[in-house]
Amino acid sequence: MTFLITPFLRPYLLGLLLTANVVFAESFPVKNPASEGFSPDRLARLTEMSEQYVAEGRVAGIVNLVLRNGAVVHFESTGTRGAFDETPLKKDDLFRIYSMTKPITAVAAMQLYEQGKFQLSDPVAKFVPELAELKVINSEGELEPLRRAMTMHDLLLHTTGLSYGFAPMSDVVDQRYQMADLWASSDLDDFASRVARLPLKFQPGERWHYSIAVDITGLVVQRLSGQRFDRYLKEHIFDPLGMTDTFFEVPTEKRDRFLPNHFIDPKTGKLADTINAPEPFNYRDKVAMIDFLDVSFFSGGGGLVSTASDYARFAEMLRRGGALDGQRILGTKTVAFMTKNHLNSKTVVDIAGETPEAFRSQQHLNNLVRPDNFGNQSASAIGRIGFGFGLGFGVVTDSAAIGIMGSDGEYNWGGAAGTVFWVDPEEELVVVSMIQLMLSPWPLRSDLKIAIYQALEESYAE
Repeated sequence: MTFLITPFLRPYLLGLLLTANVVFAESFPVKNPASEGFSPDRLARLTEMSEQYVAEGRVAGIVNLVLRNGAVVHFESTGTRGAFDETPLKKDDLFRIYSMTKPITAVAAMQLYEQGKFQLSDPVAKFVPELAELKVINSEGELEPLRRAMTMHDLLLHTTGLSYGFAPMSDVVDQRYQMADLWASSDLDDFASRVARLPLKFQPGERWHYSIAVDITGLVVQRLSGQRFDRYLKEHIFDPLGMTDTFFEVPTEKRDRFLPNHFIDPKTGKLADTINAPEPFNYRDKVAMIDFLDVSFFSGGGGLVSTASDYARFAEMLRRGGALDGQRILGTKTVAFMTKNHLNSKTVVDIAGETPEAFRSQQHLNNLVRPDNFGNQSASAIGRIGFGFGLGFGVVTDSAAIGIMGSDGEYNWGGAAGTVFWVDPEEELVVVSMIQLMLSPWPLRSDLKIAIYQALEESYAE
């Protein structure tokens, strides 16, 4: 027998699917969207958007999770596990979250800050002496001493002078990053030793540049706490929050839930599996963020695997001011401090990294921003774009300037394989979306925002 799912029936079926999600219901209450100010009919457009992305071959599968006031109003998986695996995607499948690891590392560091283990003005070399002799490479290609020490504030804010090595074809510092093969480090100590031999791109505090700073932050957490970094996260964040599916190394018994990663094959324009991919997507044993089955270098900048449900618990803790289910992770004032814009008018901003707003069309960005002679964006341009940065989070300072529906004060971040989350304190929203596609060219993050915010019938905005 064949049933026709009409638009009239879709909201009711969605409610049944949500109610059937027993595992997640144990974590958060599951409510009809209408009870939390959403139109069920209009929220169904989120389902339609996901189905269209899968049908058009843009992604193999996608998991979307929306909470309002701490209740689940939408939780759905669409598509399959992979481009070459027709098994239906499940809501508890495991995703590489890459740079969505960064906010977690920042929270770990700020726990130690609350304990008086460091001040934001402390030099990083106080805790990582390997970096005490760093120098800056100037425009003439000569090394010069630091005008001031790289601080913990720089580390959390990406104003260190460190890089990621994304542009080895055009940048001499990034060429050295590539030759250093940082992600093949045996552990965090080895990583620091390799970084110590690299020059900085600029003087600390001079620019905002997306970088390996958060990996150094993970090492600081390890040394200040006296615990191996992965164990610290488990004991002080994952276990208290009930995040049982978040880890650097995928346990043997959970590997059947670990999804394949994808990239778009430039020859065919179609999804391809990264297992047999060319550089930089090719697989290498025991290399951080590539091998998730045998891990000794715990990358605080991009090494974690998680589920939509687990990450939602982390994000909801933040929305509630640092506590969830009686477990206090951070102080309320600490969360507020971390999620405000820390960039000042003198800070030059190089690239937008993996903020959701960075994945709009490049042409739109070009219309908003005129690069200077170094190909960088000025702080005034960032102000026009409406995006700032806090301690571990991207921050929306002006949603109208961004040109994507949302709220000022939202904080967020994304990952290289297309995962994204945001917390909207004004509308009491938490959104987590998971795919596995490297360097996605699709406007998925913008489409997510439109599909979710257009469905709100009751806004809390004043």
